[in-house]
Amino acid sequence: MEPKRAGRRSPEAAERVRDAERTKGKLLEAAMTEFAANGYDGARVGEIAARAGVNKQLISYYFGGKEGLYRAMQREWLESERVQNGTEVPPQEVLRSYLRDNLRDPRIGRFVLWQALTEDMPEEESQEDADGELERMRARQANGEIAADLDPAAVQIALMGLTIAPVVFRRTAKRLFGVDIDDPEFETRYGDTLSRILARLAEETGHHPERNT
Repeated sequence: MEPKRAGRRSPEAAERVRDAERTKGKLLEAAMTEFAANGYDGARVGEIAARAGVNKQLISYYFGGKEGLYRAMQREWLESERVQNGTEVPPQEVLRSYLRDNLRDPRIGRFVLWQALTEDMPEEESQEDADGELERMRARQANGEIAADLDPAAVQIALMGLTIAPVVFRRTAKRLFGVDIDDPEFETRYGDTLSRILARLAEETGHHPERNT
């Protein structure tokens, strides 16, 4: 009998791993919908499990409960942002990417509003994470993408607000633009203006990020 090679999973074990990852993915997706709709306190693990089509005991098994699931969802966001917001990515591309995400998934805006309105929600983002974002903004400033006389922390907050504003003020945006925010025309018009605003932030250095693409 040939000995089993170390380090190789059997087909059954590999399939179990894939099933577990699929289940966790379904739970994270369902959690986003539930937390965005009802906030952390109003979210129910039974509803999340029902949305995912799995037994609610799996939330405890994979995440340790509602708080663990909430934190896991936030960690996924943070990891995605580190890739999406790397200094090697042109700033206007980062801005358009965030805008696209917010327009195509309104749950993000609702989730952020719940975070703002609820003081005692679990918080996965650390001071180290915030410091990292600020360092990336300072690196862009040093590269001439942001004017030297601007406070990088203020620029960071302002740009975040610009990308989520259409979701927060959806009805007003529709009245102003004549189309809803899920219309491609809105994304193009609003996104083009954001790119031009970003270019203005670098004008004093003579560096125009929108011309780098």
